[in-house]
Amino acid sequence: MDLDAFSLLLTPAGQALLGSLRDYDPARELAEATRLRREHPAELVSAALGQARLRQRGEAKFGADAYRMYFTPDGVEQATRTEVAEYRAARFKALGVRRLADLCCGIGGDAIALARAGVEVLAVDRDPLTCAVTRANAESLGLADLIEVRCADVTEVATDGYDAVFVDPARRGGRTGGASRREYPRTESGGESVRGGGRATTGGRIFDPEAYSPTLSWAIGAARAVPVAALKVAPGIPHEVVPDDAAAEWISYRGDVKEAVLWFGKDPGSVSATLLPAATTLWTGDPLPDPPAGPVGRYLYEPDGAVIRAHLVAEVAEQVGGRLIDETIAYVTADEPRPTPFATAYEITDVLPFGLKKLKALLRQRGVGVAVIKKRGSAIEPEELRRKLKLEGPHSVTVFLTRVAGAPSMLLGRPMEAPPVAAPPAQT
Repeated sequence: MDLDAFSLLLTPAGQALLGSLRDYDPARELAEATRLRREHPAELVSAALGQARLRQRGEAKFGADAYRMYFTPDGVEQATRTEVAEYRAARFKALGVRRLADLCCGIGGDAIALARAGVEVLAVDRDPLTCAVTRANAESLGLADLIEVRCADVTEVATDGYDAVFVDPARRGGRTGGASRREYPRTESGGESVRGGGRATTGGRIFDPEAYSPTLSWAIGAARAVPVAALKVAPGIPHEVVPDDAAAEWISYRGDVKEAVLWFGKDPGSVSATLLPAATTLWTGDPLPDPPAGPVGRYLYEPDGAVIRAHLVAEVAEQVGGRLIDETIAYVTADEPRPTPFATAYEITDVLPFGLKKLKALLRQRGVGVAVIKKRGSAIEPEELRRKLKLEGPHSVTVFLTRVAGAPSMLLGRPMEAPPVAAPPAQT
């Protein structure tokens, strides 16, 4: 979709056509397009059908607002989820921010949340189509009086007169600065260590902060020029590149790590992990050393991904009176149950050296038909293991593939809220 095609959607005919497509089935797009082209210009039909698909995708992030909003393909994928943007906007508001420059604004997800919090926003992006979409979103949601959209290179925009800056640099190869926004999900490797672990390298994502567009060093300079600032960065950012005068926050939504943010203007040197939608934060200005490792106890705690990324596993271990199961693995174990919002707790029934035959026999004996397989520090793929187990039965279990004191191991258990399985526990 180009700027001319998008402009057609803002005409009365375009608005009427978009309204009629809210509930259309994309699987029937060819038949729908053929029908609509009998009544409307082909270019308008193509733009409307494309926008209808994007709105359906946008509903996952923006709820009912998505059907009043406009998107580009990159924009709907990379925009900040509403709950995350609202949380950040509330933080800015609590810090006394009234006028903010949103640099690299994308389709305006953060600008919308800020304006709804009562903050006056200058939204800047270098891509003309993206700017047109952001402007249309502000008008459609009744926020045009609070959001000024400017099409420009963010590095050339003066922020004098603004008491805050928010910068979301492009972090994907092949994008131009100021036009790309992305939420980074939690890695699927399951091999995250106590201090963070491996970084994904797929999808064209950029992990060198100086390869961001604009670069992280430029964004840091822009942040230091105003009283309050926040820089959105990839969750895998190395802790050693975080400036001493910044507070680093990792944010997850329903267990998936969405982003890291470097805050300037308050609590320099602090580290925090925030779990949404509850907006529960684990914060420290003086991180603890890594906890010791010890034998697996009756309870296992799986820290939230944001806690792991923030290097706050030791703080969770202190909360639950626990220890690590291995010096390099971010699982905490304890002998007594102490619920914490920052980790999922399991009751462990079995601790076994890894072995497929032994696991199959035990699960068959227990009548287990459903196994939730988690891994951390293991090369075994859960789906491959599940196929080999050929489970049958009425019961369920959680299987952890991991290391205990350096040895490949299997831990069997259940979430603490779940009812016990029928068979008695066994410790080997």
